Amino acid sequence: MASAKIGILTVSDRASRGEYEDRGGPAIREYLGEVLSSEWEPVARIVTDDQPLIEAALAELAADEGCCLIVTTGGTGPASRDVTPEATEAVCQKLMPGFGELMRKVSLEKVATAILSRQTAGIIGSALIVNLPGQPRAISECLDAVFPAIPYCIDLLGGPYLETDEARLKAFRPGKK
Repeated sequence: MASAKIGILTVSDRASRGEYEDRGGPAIREYLGEVLSSEWEPVARIVTDDQPLIEAALAELAADEGCCLIVTTGGTGPASRDVTPEATEAVCQKLMPGFGELMRKVSLEKVATAILSRQTAGIIGSALIVNLPGQPRAISECLDAVFPAIPYCIDLLGGPYLETDEARLKAFRPGKK
């Protein structure tokens, strides 16, 4: 069985220019390595905070690379260059607002400024896109909150069967205990 492809998109002007070490992308890769027990292959990209470039990267990861899941980091704040949610909404056929709502709820329990985060999620073709904040600590907190629903969402989209290490995180699938 072929391994699932998962896109990891870092959105950062400084990281894309090499002025800043990308810590968000590696944090996502590490998280997925801990949680997933099924075979998977990361497809990583770094782009600037430029909406057309973000849109192109998301479309390429979904259509050309065949990723079933695309996880972004960065560009979800209120600053003028933070346009990851707008790019996600522009390429998606369906929005999945519950992901952003739950991530903000969990983050607000840790830090009051989480209210400024605009992360969202949506469906592009047969792939799920999930926007995460840029802070590595927040990445793990947010994914812990929403990841239990991600494998079943991928199932509903006709994607590969993602299995989790149940000692670390149990995926929810209706009818499974």
